[in-house]
Amino acid sequence: MKIRFALALTALLPLMVACKAQDGTAETTAPAATPAAAEAAPAAAPAATDTAAPAAAEGASTEAAAANTPVPAPARPVGPEPVAGTDYVVIEGGQPFQPATGKIEVVEIFGYVCPACARFQPLVGSWKAGLPADVNFVYVPAGFGGIWDNYARAFYAAEALGVQEKTHDPLYAAIHVEKTLKGEMGVDSPEDIAKFYGQHGVDAKTFLDTMSGFSVAAKVNRAKQFAQRSKIGGTPSIIVGGKYLVKGKSFEDMLRIADHLIARERAANAK
Repeated sequence: MKIRFALALTALLPLMVACKAQDGTAETTAPAATPAAAEAAPAAAPAATDTAAPAAAEGASTEAAAANTPVPAPARPVGPEPVAGTDYVVIEGGQPFQPATGKIEVVEIFGYVCPACARFQPLVGSWKAGLPADVNFVYVPAGFGGIWDNYARAFYAAEALGVQEKTHDPLYAAIHVEKTLKGEMGVDSPEDIAKFYGQHGVDAKTFLDTMSGFSVAAKVNRAKQFAQRSKIGGTPSIIVGGKYLVKGKSFEDMLRIADHLIARERAANAK
């Protein structure tokens, strides 16, 4: 399904067509014993033997060695160092959207109705899955008014109900591939959106009630303020550490630049 989704999305819009606001603004089991191992095992183990101690010691030393194995350093970014003004913009007074101790934040400001965001999702989804453990990736829905706000509320309702991750790609597909939702080509009502989530294990009325709740409205407003403060020019937008708005000549270039800026933040945090 994911492969079919990714292939279908590649037919959408030229690579870097950023969606604009409607007003023009900007996730062990022990292995089974092999037959050889079972044959080699004694018919009945002694209650206690002197060989048990060496075996236990060997196991303990193996565990200690594993615990002391250093974690591999993140891969070095590829390509030239990004240039301020050309490859990224420094956000004056920028702060992370959702600070996490010891983590470097990467935000994607996106819109489900945005064709460019739908095209970007297979790339950023794969990139996100390979990020080092010290990076915290956060989706932030853009609220440009109208249908954009409906889908921003849907994102936070899905998050509150624990289904955001499993419905993220399918919602893009419903809008841009299957056309069961209209996106910017029409006006999807909250009821239309709730019907989609009803197909993914959520009671539609519960979803509607959550969408219209105070908590979701507050999160949407906070997301809007972050986008305005970051001075984004459209979607998708990538922001590193709350302070760098990535530019780039292509989607791949945006992620390459983001890798460099993540490394820069890591080095600064280590000082």
